[in-house]
Amino acid sequence: MISIEDVRCAATRLEGIAHRTPVLTSRTLDARTGASVFVKAECLQRGGAFKFRGAYNMISSLPADVRARGVVAYSSGNHAQAVAIAAGMLGSTAVILMPADTPPAKLDATRGYGAEVVTYDRYHEDREALGAALAAERGLALVPPYEHPAVMAGQGTAALELLAEAPGLDLLLAPVGGGGLIAGCATAAKAVAPGIRVVGIEPEAGDDTRRSLAAGERVRIETPRTIADGQQADIPGELTFAVNRRLLDAVELVSDAEILAAMAFLFDRMKLVTEPSGASAAAALLAGRVHAPGARVGVIVSGGNVGVARFCELLGRPAG
Repeated sequence: MISIEDVRCAATRLEGIAHRTPVLTSRTLDARTGASVFVKAECLQRGGAFKFRGAYNMISSLPADVRARGVVAYSSGNHAQAVAIAAGMLGSTAVILMPADTPPAKLDATRGYGAEVVTYDRYHEDREALGAALAAERGLALVPPYEHPAVMAGQGTAALELLAEAPGLDLLLAPVGGGGLIAGCATAAKAVAPGIRVVGIEPEAGDDTRRSLAAGERVRIETPRTIADGQQADIPGELTFAVNRRLLDAVELVSDAEILAAMAFLFDRMKLVTEPSGASAAAALLAGRVHAPGARVGVIVSGGNVGVARFCELLGRPAG
């Protein structure tokens, strides 16, 4: 379990290092949803996503001699870039296991931040086993994308900032992949605003956390086939699920089509470039999957790592 003190300690480590991303509003969004909506734009974070918060918090917490030997991580892209950036800032090196079908923009960016990239088949190979083996073989510290208290606490600083700028929220919506972002954010939100409801959002094809909460135990599904590549977890993390089963009020689902509509809305109306998983929480509100008339609602847009060609392809327009 993590506590609000862990999140506040992470906030201290990240002060002046992570971007304090803006909280944005839109009268059109409010009119469409009947709520007062506050969007935390983590797509403008270092590395283009919230993941930098957790990666930096964990790597900076490692003993200096461990950090000097280097770190290894596995990721579909955002955690990969975050670890690469954080390792470079902290005088370390990074090796990243990435799915072979990761969007090229994320592969290129990860390499561009100085990391060594090793690819694997996400549908037939176990990234956790591969990561553990690589860490043991090379003597590297494993930085998991969500299964670590320091990672979860770092991610929770996004909600801490949001609530500081938009107090009195009735509802907080955030995407759910492995569960680290929502676990950290729920920890912060429930401590700062005890009456707040926290709802996670998953793609319809990747509802492992929703099924797990209903079953009262972690449930494994087939690797989801969804445009939301950052939410393709097949089972909730053990640590994240322990937090989320205690703190989440609900998990709702969105379709790929609803995610695309939200990406278009955020681009057209709020000038935010979002990747599919980054837009899923906004999609739930815009599509009516979550109803909050008259409420003050916080929405975390978790990432914006999508190349221009892929963005245009997803929205059905020619790239140039």
